[in-house]
Amino acid sequence: MNVYDSARMADVLAPLGYALTEDPAEADMVLLNTCHIREKASEKVFSELGRLRQLREQREARGAGRMILGVAGCVAQAEGEEILARAPFVDLVLGPQAYHRLPEMVARLSRAGRAQLDTEFPAEPKFDHLPAPGPRGPAAFLAIQEGCDRFCTFCVVPYTRGAEYSRPVADILDEARALATQGTVEITLLGQNVNAYHGEGPDGATWSLGRLIRALAEIDGLDRLRYTTSHPRDVDDDLIAAHAEVPALMPFLHLPLQAGADRILKAMNRGHDVDAYRRVVDRLRAARPDLALSSDFIVGFPGETDREVQRTLDVIDEIGFVQAYSFKYSARPGTPAAAMPGQVPEPVKAERLARVQDLLNTQQIAFNRRCEGLEMAVLFDRPGKHPGQLVGRSPFMQPVHVTAPERLMGTVQRVRIDQGQPNSLAGRLVETSDGTLPERASA
Repeated sequence: MNVYDSARMADVLAPLGYALTEDPAEADMVLLNTCHIREKASEKVFSELGRLRQLREQREARGAGRMILGVAGCVAQAEGEEILARAPFVDLVLGPQAYHRLPEMVARLSRAGRAQLDTEFPAEPKFDHLPAPGPRGPAAFLAIQEGCDRFCTFCVVPYTRGAEYSRPVADILDEARALATQGTVEITLLGQNVNAYHGEGPDGATWSLGRLIRALAEIDGLDRLRYTTSHPRDVDDDLIAAHAEVPALMPFLHLPLQAGADRILKAMNRGHDVDAYRRVVDRLRAARPDLALSSDFIVGFPGETDREVQRTLDVIDEIGFVQAYSFKYSARPGTPAAAMPGQVPEPVKAERLARVQDLLNTQQIAFNRRCEGLEMAVLFDRPGKHPGQLVGRSPFMQPVHVTAPERLMGTVQRVRIDQGQPNSLAGRLVETSDGTLPERASA
C-alpha cells in the first residue's frame, strides 16, 4: 500500500514540476512514507531525518537551494505533533488520508514559511481528488479498499487508516484501463482488508471482490490479476469461484493466519479459529488445485506458551506455505494487546521466531525445488544484475532469472525452470516449434 501511495504522491506533485530522482542529495523534496505496524518505526524515521538534515545543509552550502523535508504515512498520522516537536526542521507532516492535499501544503509552506501538519481524515475520499496514474511499468499496484473494521488487538491499522472504505467500481476500472494502456500487464489489487471490498457498481448494486475481478479480467492487455491482503473471514463463495473460473487470477494467495493456537487467535480478536482457516484453504484448493499460499505469523503474542508455538509449527507443517512473513510481536501504543498481561521476553520471542522461520524457509526452498523442470508463464518486469538478463515473476510470485533479449521486457513468456534457489528461480526461454521466441505467452 505504501508503494502505491508513494507513486500517487508523485502523480499529485507532477503538475508542480516535480519528478522522481534516485539520489536524495539532488532532491528538491524528500518525503519519507512510513509504516507504523512494527515497533521502533518512529525511531527509524528520526534517524533517517537526521541523515537527510545533513544532506540538506550540504545542499544549501553549495548553493543548490533548500530541500523540503516531509514525513508521510502512518507514523505521521500517529505521531505528527511529536515529529514536529523532536524534528522542528521538518517542513511537511501528513497522514495517509491527506496526500492528495500535498500541492496545497507546499503552497502554504511557501507562503507562510513554517511547517505544515495535516493528519485530518477528509470528509471526501482522497481517491476522488487524485489525477490519472502515471506509467507504472509491466506490474502495478491499484488500491481498491482502505482501512479496516476488524480491530485485531495487535494492530494499529484501524487507528491510522480509519474505517473500511471501498472505491466505486467505475473509478477502479478507469484506473486499471489507464494502466493497461500504458503497458501494465499485471495488477495487484490492494487493501488493508481487500477481500472485504464492497464498492458501488455502475448498476447501483454492491459489488464483491469476485465480481470486480471478473470485470477487470475483461480489460484488453491486462493479463494477470492478484490481490492482497486478505482476511480469512471475508473469503466468500464468489471469490472462491473466481479462483476457479478466471484464468487471469494468479494461483497465489496471501492469507494471514497469524497463529496456530485457537486461544491466541481469540486473544488477537481474529474472529476465526484454526479449523475455520483450514476449511477456507480446503475450498480454495478444491477450486484451484495449483493454488500456492503465503501467510503472516506473529510469535510471542502476550500469554503465548511453548505448547502454543508448537501448535503454530504443526499448522504450518500441515497446510504448507510457499512464502510467509513472520515477526516477533510488537506492542503498539494504544492497541489492546499492548496492555495485556503475560508480555513475552524478547529473547524468548527471538528463539520462537527462529524456529518458525526455519520451518517456513524449509517449505519455501522445497517448493522452489519442486518447480524444477516445469514450464511457467513469466512476466518480465525488470532487468537482471548481469548483462543480457531479465527478471520476471512467476504465477506464484517467485523472482525468475532468465537470459533474454531486452525486447521481451513487459511481456509474458514461457520459461522452463532449471534451478530452484532459496529465494528465486532460474530458467530459460522456451522456443516455439520454428525456433523463434513468442512475443507473448498465455498468462
